Amino acid sequence: MKHAYSSVIALSVVSGMSGMSFAQCGGATAPANVSMAAFEQKGDIVDTAVGAGQFNTLVALVKAAGLVETLKGDGPFTVFAPTDEAFAKIPEATRASLLKPENKALLTRILTYHVVPGKVMAKDVKTGAAVTVNGQRIDLVAKDGTVTVDGAKVVAADVGATNGVIHVIDTVIMPSTQTVVETAVKAGTFKTLASLLQSTGLVNALSAEGPFTVFAPTDEAFAKLGAAKLAELGKPENAETLKKILTYHVVPGRVFSPTVAKGWTASSLAGVELTSKTSGGKVTVSGATVTATDIDASNGVIHVIDTVMIPN
Repeated sequence: MKHAYSSVIALSVVSGMSGMSFAQCGGATAPANVSMAAFEQKGDIVDTAVGAGQFNTLVALVKAAGLVETLKGDGPFTVFAPTDEAFAKIPEATRASLLKPENKALLTRILTYHVVPGKVMAKDVKTGAAVTVNGQRIDLVAKDGTVTVDGAKVVAADVGATNGVIHVIDTVIMPSTQTVVETAVKAGTFKTLASLLQSTGLVNALSAEGPFTVFAPTDEAFAKLGAAKLAELGKPENAETLKKILTYHVVPGRVFSPTVAKGWTASSLAGVELTSKTSGGKVTVSGATVTATDIDASNGVIHVIDTVMIPN
């Protein structure tokens, strides 16, 4: 999810998908420029997309990213497939740049953001979130018989394939392309955290592929430590202590809010365990209250906390 800080209430939202259905394949709700007759099973995901004749850009990009064999694999996959008209909304220069060899990794991240593991049919969709093959999550909203995916409207659903299902969308959806560090800096409320990461040489480490889950204390959280404590931690002789504190806030992998809310334990990069619990509708991690969740980054996810956690 790429939206601004979500309420901690989101911790209680299960990221499965069931309930309200998509607009059906043969329904009258689809735009006139979408030919429903074209959407029928013609083999695997790739062959079905090729046969429809309305996914030429998508198929070309899948080939450029080297994902054809993957999407011809056993799967199953659920693909939210943008039409050629959906791709036409993107400037031509941007589309051309995605075909350049040096942008293959970015292209792969974008395409895999449109794919969810497993076969998810229309009847199984409800408002919530789903983890994509990219690793980031997409937001699904089911309302008044219509489903949107990160704001893109599903215009045809349940197009069967031998290794999954295709749901047609009218807009290309984009994953976050900023690292956890860049995402924190852009937010503007983690200036102290960003400065300390820089001073300890951790910026490069947290800009790597990861993925990482970061429990990020706000500037107000660091202010609770007091100016004297922050100054002490900033001394060269305390560099390792500060580094241990910062890495205590980072866990390998992407851990989304439903897992944290259930009560969870994991080893941080500092080698010290983090433990979460939920009580009275409030989620805490090693004593710090989680105030916002599931802020996507290209190499991980950020959860916001109100207190700096100090390892034993």
